[in-house]
Amino acid sequence: MRIIQNYLRIKDQINLLNPKTKLIIVSKGQKYDEIKSLIDYGHLEFGENRVQEAIFKWKDILNSHSNINLHFIGGLQSNKVKDIFKIFKYVHSLDNETLAKIFSDLEKQYVKKINYFIQVNIGDEIQKNGIKISLVGDFVKYCQKDLKLNILGLMCIPPAKTSSENYFSKLKELNELSLLKDLSMGMSSDFEKAIKLGSTYVRVGTAIFGDKC
Repeated sequence: MRIIQNYLRIKDQINLLNPKTKLIIVSKGQKYDEIKSLIDYGHLEFGENRVQEAIFKWKDILNSHSNINLHFIGGLQSNKVKDIFKIFKYVHSLDNETLAKIFSDLEKQYVKKINYFIQVNIGDEIQKNGIKISLVGDFVKYCQKDLKLNILGLMCIPPAKTSSENYFSKLKELNELSLLKDLSMGMSSDFEKAIKLGSTYVRVGTAIFGDKC
């Protein structure tokens, strides 16, 4: 009941700001019963960042709920791409040509299209994944024109313990320069700020499940 109450509260907050914004519930580390309560309530967008956990947890669920959209929101590794491609409909962390080419080859091999966000290292942090700001425009064109990938928009994770508004504004500007329509930004602590600055997908876990997420 607590999870559903939290979920409804978050949904109300989103609807007040922009009802078209999609809520991705970050379900990493959560038990099946907790996820099932949200599925039974009608929620269809879930995010995972650990490949093996996602396969173990979601394989049977997806067989009986094919309308669920599973989003991969973690760091990509080339040896995991094929597994990701099999069960995820969205990837939010594409950030280099090697990975993009692997996905493109898989799409051709399996005649299947998925949706992508390009992760930008918006704070230019050494320890964080994401393409450099200066390379965003060329990388978007390469993915769209050369590889024919369905690039929805850009994604970022602002530096911790900083005000996120400036980083969200910068990502929105980059998105517009590349003529992209969607933005994946905002988590439990700042999703409202992200929506105000144009985010169309927010990734929320802790605010729904609690600190164990």
